Amino acid sequence: MDDTPKTRPDTLPALRAAAERAGFTMSCDERTGSLLAVLAAGRPGGRVLELGTGIGEGTAWLLSGMDAGAELVSVELDPALQAVAREQLGADRRVSFVTGDGGAWLAGYEGEPFDLVFADTWPGKFTHLDRALALVAPGGTYLIDDLLPQPNWPDGHQAAVDRLLAELAARADFLTVQLDWSSGLLLAVRR
Repeated sequence: MDDTPKTRPDTLPALRAAAERAGFTMSCDERTGSLLAVLAAGRPGGRVLELGTGIGEGTAWLLSGMDAGAELVSVELDPALQAVAREQLGADRRVSFVTGDGGAWLAGYEGEPFDLVFADTWPGKFTHLDRALALVAPGGTYLIDDLLPQPNWPDGHQAAVDRLLAELAARADFLTVQLDWSSGLLLAVRR
């Protein structure tokens, strides 16, 4: 089976070129991106949260699946990285960019829950997990990636991944599935 995406956001070439110039190697895998687009499309008028904008490839995939009434909040610590996403995608009224620490943002957020939360950085995944999960609406989806060994993992990171997966699998308020696909994914839906 060929699982390469058949369609891609128009902005991907420019975002990839910017990532290469910046030496940024953690952009969203294409297969993960295609899943993000499908998940976003399944939430007409939905509220989407992306933790970790990076250069904006995941953001582009999410926007490509969202309908005109959907909203996306994308949070990124590094202003230089997020500037690329803002330049390429900021004209889209459906997206709001937040530059700052994702953990601090999660701790201070007091708005409505989200139909889809994509945690593509440490806050919301390895830190502030309970807060990120609390922001998933009933029936909403939580997705994390990069769970298979990556070349940039720090020493001992596999133990942190194993703890995270065990913690998520043990939760009664979410139904989870691990996917040995793309960069390694976990998909969870709030019961």
